[in-house]
Amino acid sequence: QVRLVESGGGSVQAGGSLTLSCVVSGTASRRDCMAWFRQAPRQKREGVAYFHRGSNTKEYDASVESRFTISQDSAKSTVYLQMTSLTPDDSATYYCAAYEIERGTCSWSDLLYDVWGQGTQVTVSS
Repeated sequence: QVRLVESGGGSVQAGGSLTLSCVVSGTASRRDCMAWFRQAPRQKREGVAYFHRGSNTKEYDASVESRFTISQDSAKSTVYLQMTSLTPDDSATYYCAAYEIERGTCSWSDLLYDVWGQGTQVTVSS
């Protein structure tokens, strides 16, 4: 069974921090590309950060670079998204996603990601 299960969302004031977790299990564990996407109401889903588990390559959207950090704990089969200096614009449902890649770098296109978690809500108040 392919599963990604997110947790860690919640409500925080602007300037605060949250850490999201994504537990990877089943065949999802063979996916090399792990990413966090987010979607605010009436907005398109956008990539926030991705991580290639083989090469340890990480990329961030410009809107979150220097504030967010994606990482993994292999022993716990968990991918994290540490979020600091949060602003109301960061409010959204955050999704963990994964896909397998033979070579090259991971993609920002959500169409390639074939395994998704259920999402966790992040609300930042001003």
